[in-house]
Amino acid sequence: MDGFDEEAFKKFFPTSFGRQEKTANVNAQINVTKRAEISAASGKDLISAVVDTDTKPSDEKKKDDDSNESDGDSNDSDDDSDEEDEFPVSHELTLKTHDRSVTTLTVDPSGSRLITGSTDCTIKLHDFASMTPSTVRAFKSVDPSAKKQSAVQESHAVHYAAFNPLSPSYVMVVSATPQPRILDRDGETITEFVKGDMYLRDLHHTKGHISEVTSGDWSPTDENLCVTAGSDSTVRIWDANIGRSQKEVIMHKSKVAGSAGRSKMTAVRWASPKQGGPNVLIAAALDGSMMMWGGNGPFTRPSAEVRDAHTRDTWTSSVDISSDGRLVITKGGDNTIKLWDTRKFKQPITTAAHPSSSFRYPSSNIIFSPTSANILTGSETGHLHILNPATLKPELVTPVTPGSPLISVLWHEKLNQIITGSANAETHVLYNPNMSTKGAALVMSKAPKRRHIDDDPALTMDLSQGISGDSVVVGSNGVPHYSSSTWSARHPTIGLTASGRPRDPRRPHLPAQTPFAKSQPDERHIRENIPLSSMRDEDPREALLKYAEQAEKDPVFTKAWKETQPTTIYREISDDEEIEPEKKRAKR
Repeated sequence: MDGFDEEAFKKFFPTSFGRQEKTANVNAQINVTKRAEISAASGKDLISAVVDTDTKPSDEKKKDDDSNESDGDSNDSDDDSDEEDEFPVSHELTLKTHDRSVTTLTVDPSGSRLITGSTDCTIKLHDFASMTPSTVRAFKSVDPSAKKQSAVQESHAVHYAAFNPLSPSYVMVVSATPQPRILDRDGETITEFVKGDMYLRDLHHTKGHISEVTSGDWSPTDENLCVTAGSDSTVRIWDANIGRSQKEVIMHKSKVAGSAGRSKMTAVRWASPKQGGPNVLIAAALDGSMMMWGGNGPFTRPSAEVRDAHTRDTWTSSVDISSDGRLVITKGGDNTIKLWDTRKFKQPITTAAHPSSSFRYPSSNIIFSPTSANILTGSETGHLHILNPATLKPELVTPVTPGSPLISVLWHEKLNQIITGSANAETHVLYNPNMSTKGAALVMSKAPKRRHIDDDPALTMDLSQGISGDSVVVGSNGVPHYSSSTWSARHPTIGLTASGRPRDPRRPHLPAQTPFAKSQPDERHIRENIPLSSMRDEDPREALLKYAEQAEKDPVFTKAWKETQPTTIYREISDDEEIEPEKKRAKR
């Protein structure tokens, strides 16, 4: 056949039968998350550009601009590609699951679950495997400081959260209370450490912290041990399975005049070299001092101490140890970053100026990269700084949340992705599809979930609270339980005003359903499980009078005197007689 287009003809027929799997254009989805080119500007280029423009005359500036226009275009692409290959910052995925500043981040060693903590007093649990490009959200929200329902509820900001590196089923959460907690990976409390007696003067005799805990860390060699630092001038080592008392109490005695020998502990870190060797425990205090102990003890006195590591009365927000156990990096509240050598722990090796945000966000951190080849930290302006550990000069400065401070930073070794938490309640996952595995790359490689019209509260016609008969399901034992199968049942407050009325003026206001409402399952539950519940619908006078005839014929309490009881004789009064009231007694 002349002019027959076989390819066009094939399009009219299906390629296969049965259920068709959802497919997605992975490259297009990943390109959507690609960051702007300005984000890959090198820190060296930024610094040199500022220096050149300030020192060169105006005529030389014009000449340099004309000569560099042609070279700049060719060099920019080369520099960007080199930096993208070195650091996984070419793409980003944004998680907006908190209401306030994100203060801490942790990912389990396998890279499947992300937990974020915030000043909104909650931790959010995210699973990368269950998220899609259209459903980037947390699957669970937990308040780690919540008590049982009968107690008075108090919420506290979350300072620190970390998976156990040796046993990822445990998570340590430090909130602004004297009692840290050990949770499982689903957010359920396993152990709550006890609060110490605040009236004991010798803190060695207390069983726990007596004031707010500021930081913590897991033991690098024993999965059952963890350490916490508190504002009561102590560092305590705990057994994660025993919450009633700590194993060791390390008391920091401050030498500052007027401090009564106490100073708040601001940061603590416990690490060991990857190649093997003794582990190290390092803590920093508010009086500017920094102490180092051997991780296996004894803890009676520090093996090394620096009294003026940072300026006194400034908050040293973070301490980290390199993978070889030789270098220590600290981020102080005196706008400095200092690098220390554990073998010569008296003077810093390198000091660099860096604006600090610890006075507003005391948990802002600084970390080594997984290979300790770089140092990562955030800034007050919302930029991510990747520094050279030898000189502490920036190798890359990239904006993540411009105008909003970058508080917490994490570089996961297996995922090869950088996760950041900011003061604007956003969590950013920076990745490179060529270098990173799983994590955000896995999320963006999935097909978007097809949303139903009922998933949008602005379009759904379902009642926001539902009818009692629809939302209550009676189990096999007769006890009702509320179903969460509908969208409105899972989100009872969406579509309502602060007073509980629906936002749609056409929808009538439904009173809140209670267990005593007269719907079919609730009424049955009350009649079967609450004794004498049917009496609330009866008239009490009629309920008593129906026993009057029976009480007269067959008395229960006066039956023994029925035969001997005399017959009552009443006086007969004629109709002519009138009953006159008795005369009142005369007053004497």
